[in-house]
Amino acid sequence: MNDEAIIAATRKWIEQAVIGLNLCPFAKAVYVKEQVRFVVSRARHLDGFLEDLDRELDFLAAADHALVETTLLIHPTLLLDFLDFNDVIPLAEAAVEEHDLQGVIQIASFHPAFQFAGTEPDDLSNLTNRAPFPTLHLLREASIDRAVAAFPEAETIYECNIETLNALGQSGWQALWDKP
Repeated sequence: MNDEAIIAATRKWIEQAVIGLNLCPFAKAVYVKEQVRFVVSRARHLDGFLEDLDRELDFLAAADHALVETTLLIHPTLLLDFLDFNDVIPLAEAAVEEHDLQGVIQIASFHPAFQFAGTEPDDLSNLTNRAPFPTLHLLREASIDRAVAAFPEAETIYECNIETLNALGQSGWQALWDKP
């Protein structure tokens, strides 16, 4: 797949799942204002991917908030095994610290085979963090703070997501991707 197709698939996931199912009530505002940066990594090995992460951390930290609020760093072919991807998360979080960005930027992770600890692979709760490709989401903590302040019961989001996904079911989830 070329980068445009990868970004298009990621946009479809955001539009139909993240925003469409309201899995993240904070996503729509930055998405419609086109403040989401999509970056496709073509690194051939983990070190190269971490270098791409370093560049994106620096970019996001320096970027004008009005233009870029968040970044999705997507890799379509590296770390396809979820356990390998999961092992990279502590390295990504260490990169935030190395760039002296703790308290400024945090990382959320998404993967096509995402699985929360203690769940079965087909548990519907895992769908909240399933994306078309392994993806690191770089978020400004100030944005999160503003969004949480505007959404007084942010701790209920996860519970609402589980209810939504249970009502949708596996077949409903699959139907999202069957739409043109």
